[in-house]
Amino acid sequence: MSKDSIEKMSGHWVLAKVGKKVLRPGGKQMTDKMIKLLDINSTDHVVEFAPGLGYTANITLQKNPKTYIGIDLEEAIVKDLNLKFGNEKTTFKLANAAQTELDNESQTKVYGEAMLTMHADHRKSEIIQEAFRILKNQGIYAIHELALKPDLISEEIKKEIQRELAETMKVNARPLTIEEWKNRLINEGFEIITIETAEMHLLEPSRLIDDEGFNGFMTIVKKIATQPEIRERVIKMKKIFKKYEEHLCATVIMAKKTT
Repeated sequence: MSKDSIEKMSGHWVLAKVGKKVLRPGGKQMTDKMIKLLDINSTDHVVEFAPGLGYTANITLQKNPKTYIGIDLEEAIVKDLNLKFGNEKTTFKLANAAQTELDNESQTKVYGEAMLTMHADHRKSEIIQEAFRILKNQGIYAIHELALKPDLISEEIKKEIQRELAETMKVNARPLTIEEWKNRLINEGFEIITIETAEMHLLEPSRLIDDEGFNGFMTIVKKIATQPEIRERVIKMKKIFKKYEEHLCATVIMAKKTT
């Protein structure tokens, strides 16, 4: 792979190239907490927005929901995940999370991880509106996203962080404060149930070992050490996360549709 293609690649796919499977801001711990809070069971109709590598989809499917639909914009992802997990109850669909084409009030639980952060504010609202539309009354929507802290962070620092994250990650990363995430959900009709937070230590050794296991961690280290272009990108990401460590965190927010 050329240096130019690696330089243009979004940050999460760079990390996937070196073997990182857990690509969520709060790591495995927060994903597990989100799934536990969702309490998925055999009566649930579940939708996941942007399943990516299928890490959380695999956890969800072990809960044996009545149906599961993964919505993703990447054709290769949809094809690969259908081959890996697809059956009469499980399907991955090529679609936009803001326009799933699913029926109104057809699902009981919807979740997405590290995907709203990657969209402009108006598109965040469109995706949340779509989650609200497809959920049944009393249905649950869960998000696991990157957040800014404190809630009263200055607009100047917020814009600086968003700009540098976007430049380094090669995506339109626009994290919000916890209060802003909460209000965005409330404004689209949801009732907040629970808010959880964790440090954003995605590339810290302790988090890497916790997320990937020691063998997985060593594989990642080896691949980074032997691929200079990728190593350069990973170092840049780690520096940005460290630079703004006091202002970055991960959040899981559980919200209920009440009509």
